[in-house]
Amino acid sequence: MQPSAALARIKPSPTLAITSRVAELKAQGVDVIGLGAGEPDFDTPDFIKEAGIKAIRDGKTKYTNVDGTPELKDAVILKYKRDNGLSYTRDQITINAGGKHTLFNAMVATLDAGDEVVIPAPYWVSYPDVVLFANGTPVFVAAGAEQNYKLRPEQLEAAITPRTKWVILNSPSNPTGAAYSRDELKALGAVLERHPHVWIFADDMYEHIVFDDFEFTTIAQVCPSLYERTLTANGCSKAYAMTGWRIGFAGGAPWLIKAMSKLQSQSTSNPCSIAQAASVAALTADQGFLKDHAALFQSRRDLVVGLLNDTVGITCPKPEGAFYVYPEFSALIGKTTPNGRRIATDEDFVGYLLDDAKVAAVQGAAFGLSPAMRISYATSDALLREACTRIQAACAALR
Repeated sequence: MQPSAALARIKPSPTLAITSRVAELKAQGVDVIGLGAGEPDFDTPDFIKEAGIKAIRDGKTKYTNVDGTPELKDAVILKYKRDNGLSYTRDQITINAGGKHTLFNAMVATLDAGDEVVIPAPYWVSYPDVVLFANGTPVFVAAGAEQNYKLRPEQLEAAITPRTKWVILNSPSNPTGAAYSRDELKALGAVLERHPHVWIFADDMYEHIVFDDFEFTTIAQVCPSLYERTLTANGCSKAYAMTGWRIGFAGGAPWLIKAMSKLQSQSTSNPCSIAQAASVAALTADQGFLKDHAALFQSRRDLVVGLLNDTVGITCPKPEGAFYVYPEFSALIGKTTPNGRRIATDEDFVGYLLDDAKVAAVQGAAFGLSPAMRISYATSDALLREACTRIQAACAALR
């Protein structure tokens, strides 16, 4: 027995691998600071927990509709109308076991061999692997720090071919935190309007974590002509600190939602009934607390960006959202550690940080653009200060 060819096309998630490694080191008593996890450090709000507990007590522990309860679909419809000005009906909404599941269902339900998916780099690690698993072909477009980690219209135009089926737009971005303005989305939309065979996967998972009065918009909102061929994906994981509850959702064309539901009916079936009930509470409650969370992340961003830009050899752009920074350190490539190891790649550098400074980050190669690293600042100010102090010392020690 051998693993399938489809499985051989993908690799384990490098971000989850770093998280597991940090957990192992901590269990061994090592004083390591983990900056690799892509989840908020604060707990799920109490009112959401209570909704989950009530669901258990009320016996909401049975199978639900394959792609979500009517109550949660209605809550998602409310969310899209309230937050994005988008109107959907129940047959246009899918509920999945997390945002990654939404992506998986969409790609597997639509891609055939040779179909292309345009993916701006840096990208979330799961995008290319899910496309490859579905027998599609990722087409990477480099969007570096010099263009604020955002895809330009002329790059999108050049990347589209007759075989292009999807383009993935993630704003704010994992791993860079970069977010597209309304005008930037309109410019990309103008390109896509000229290519009616291309669909858009809009990954808005970090929608509510934006800074400095940045106004979040999504592409179907600013380009109504693209509404029919956009899958607008989101979820409860990041904004509501519900990563473990595993609820993602999306709005799109009825035929696409039906196709994704068909696939889900033969894979996971319905998302957890209890998590769905808790998500109804999350999406329909007063949303004011989300701004408090964003304000906390903004102060942490400012702290980390300032400290990293004071570090020898590191340049750290200031992101518009999410809870990541993506510092660039080409000036450190080729240098040597105190132990005589040469830093040839960003993987070498993050390995050096973990071994010598006891700080865990994720190498830029995992996200398709090097030399850089992703740092999550979803932890306390004290740990962030200590981590950056260690990084500064480690960089100063290179020769």
